[in-house]
Amino acid sequence: MKRIGVTGHRSIPGRALAHVESALRAVLGRHEGPLEALSSLADGADQLFAAIALEHGADLTVVIPSGDYEDAFEDAEALARYRGLKCRAAQEVRMDFAHSTDEAYYAAGTYIADSCDRLVAVWDGLPARGHGGTAEIVAYARTLGKPVTVIWQEGATRD
Repeated sequence: MKRIGVTGHRSIPGRALAHVESALRAVLGRHEGPLEALSSLADGADQLFAAIALEHGADLTVVIPSGDYEDAFEDAEALARYRGLKCRAAQEVRMDFAHSTDEAYYAAGTYIADSCDRLVAVWDGLPARGHGGTAEIVAYARTLGKPVTVIWQEGATRD
């Protein structure tokens, strides 16, 4: 079974969304045979990746950073999408953190990088805004020698 993990920004600019969605469909659609998708289901890239992976028949493995992870969702729609995707997961992995902290996010991100055959990064190429951010997980995956596919719309900037 091929295992593809995701790391990415929670905020994808509107002008980049169609490009990111199309690129995710291309990455997930080119694999023959069984596919496992690993995601923490954060708002933005993680949820988009997971939804497209499920459309392609992948088994979804949800990596939950902390016991209070749902409390970190500030947007009710994002929380509803999280819960809906989580219900469709084939497997759930929980990190051993009670609270959503940068350390918990880093642990979830490195777990995904450790567990996948390829990491997809919806990333603008800029440094992480906090410990456990996209740039840090990309760098970690690269130190492991994992192939990393970076997806971003040229010229698009995050908020």
